[in-house]
Amino acid sequence: QVQLAESGGGLVQAGGSLRLSCAASGRTFGRYAMGWFRQAPGKEREFVAAISWSGGRTEYLDSVKGRFTISRDNAKNTLYLQVNSLQPEDTAVYYCAARRSMAPATERYEYDYWGQGTQVIVSS
Repeated sequence: QVQLAESGGGLVQAGGSLRLSCAASGRTFGRYAMGWFRQAPGKEREFVAAISWSGGRTEYLDSVKGRFTISRDNAKNTLYLQVNSLQPEDTAVYYCAARRSMAPATERYEYDYWGQGTQVIVSS
């Protein structure tokens, strides 16, 4: 089992950047593919980005390609999401998730463990 804790959210102006982090417990972090999802008020939780266990393969939501970068440091048991050129529509709670598989995935049901989320608010 793995426990996840996100951090790094906050209030930022449009065009700004943040670096979200997700710290994972346990010694098997490197065996999990990881993902980031987000949920805006009144909306369904949506996929944002995912990364394979080795970091060699990534997937992104089309609207964040070129602005967001997912990465991981298996030695530190940490997942990252660098978010640049933020827009008001990026406002949401961002969640990290772990999947008992080496391959990244884009659907919520494919993930086994979830963090509590970190709030990102982008002002215009």
